[in-house]
Amino acid sequence: MSAINFDALLLLLKANTKDLVVKLCNEVFLHKDALCLPEIVIKTTADSLSVSHTESLQLLEALRGLIQKALFVGASNGASIAAIFPETFHTNLLSLLGKVILENQVTWSSHVINNQVSLPRLVDFDWRVDVKTASDNITRMSVPTCILQLQVQNTATEVNKMPDLSSVNVELSKETLDTMLDGLGKIRDQLSSVASKS
Repeated sequence: MSAINFDALLLLLKANTKDLVVKLCNEVFLHKDALCLPEIVIKTTADSLSVSHTESLQLLEALRGLIQKALFVGASNGASIAAIFPETFHTNLLSLLGKVILENQVTWSSHVINNQVSLPRLVDFDWRVDVKTASDNITRMSVPTCILQLQVQNTATEVNKMPDLSSVNVELSKETLDTMLDGLGKIRDQLSSVASKS
């Protein structure tokens, strides 16, 4: 994580409304993963604050760094946000940026978590019990089985495109289902013990 240019953030004092600061923060968050901020965003910011193109770019990069750091450290109150800033930073601007970050922190954090690279995600499931009526082995006839259909969202491969959903069907005998449920019960217990410790 690169250092934040706090001097560039002081350019926000030229904003004529608080709504403009909120808009800039949201705009920067939307482009947080882009290698370069879109030229239209830089130009619009320069025009609305009456600053140069270079100053606008420095401001937007500083805002992006601030938001990333706040999300990274899990800043969830005024004190944790204030700790990111130098002690000599403009008090009113710190307060405004702190409010904006706190108001958006939950939304931004969940967006980051949901869009990180991960394994395919279970979206939904359905099940039914079937009885086999035909088989090449007489002992496997009239045996109930569970058909489990899992809807899985694959890992995203493109930035601005929702990943596809795929269905996976699994056939489980009673014994296999018992083993799976026992394993899932152990997983639930472990997750509960980890959650209660934190």
